[in-house]
Amino acid sequence: MQEPQTTRMPTGLPTLDPILDGGVPVGSMILLFGELGAGNYEFAYSSIINTLARMAKLPASEPRFPAKIRYITFTRLESDVRHEIVQSFAADGVSEDSVNFQFVDLSDFYFDRSLVPNEWYSHSDTLTQLQKRSERSNIFMKLSEVFNSTEPESLIILDSITDIATQTNLPNLWQDLTGFLRGAQRLVKQKRCTLYLLLSKGIIDAAKEHEIADIADAVFLFRWEESTSSRRQRVMFFEKFRGVMPHLEEQDLVKFAVRISTTEGFEVSNIRMVI
Repeated sequence: MQEPQTTRMPTGLPTLDPILDGGVPVGSMILLFGELGAGNYEFAYSSIINTLARMAKLPASEPRFPAKIRYITFTRLESDVRHEIVQSFAADGVSEDSVNFQFVDLSDFYFDRSLVPNEWYSHSDTLTQLQKRSERSNIFMKLSEVFNSTEPESLIILDSITDIATQTNLPNLWQDLTGFLRGAQRLVKQKRCTLYLLLSKGIIDAAKEHEIADIADAVFLFRWEESTSSRRQRVMFFEKFRGVMPHLEEQDLVKFAVRISTTEGFEVSNIRMVI
């Protein structure tokens, strides 16, 4: 009996999408889980740039690509993120103005109950800040509003879970985080979106890392390894991929060498077979 074909949303990475039969299953929550500098951010940036470039060349009716790209951050400046993405690529036509995605800045909600001075993260006057403070309950309610307003079949990047997870000493925060992620995992399936969660490895304890990984549909692990020439090499593992892992393991496609270039961005190269 022939298996039903699963609709895929391309990652935009030309060296990866063919391995994944065109992309990731729509409705996937994917944890981009990485050692520092090992490539999880470059994966997200390359996915944005390449997806936008390919969308610009295709008819608006093309169903496979995301309707919108929404980048959500708790601590970073929009100008900084756009500049970092553009600096990662030397390709013609790539500029901060051409990186056309929706940026959602939740720094007001993140820093509001911290010791960080208001003028460091907000341009609102004192009265406006007090009004906003009285109206909000917590950052997860605001995140829920952002997710609810996201168009179906969009690509969402959440930068980053690390920012929230490091504050888990606060009352009920960990339960709020995991509860939100479990709910978001259901919502992205209903809306047929793809969600990238960025998490830095080794900053929160291993049990909490494993719980987040258990919630996600897929875990892409980015790490450093020593190569045969005693030089460090970036590698990417598919640690988990619901509905896709049997296909990958059948073809021994679970571990890959990674190259990051200024022209192509994140590239899978020299596929490493599982022994």
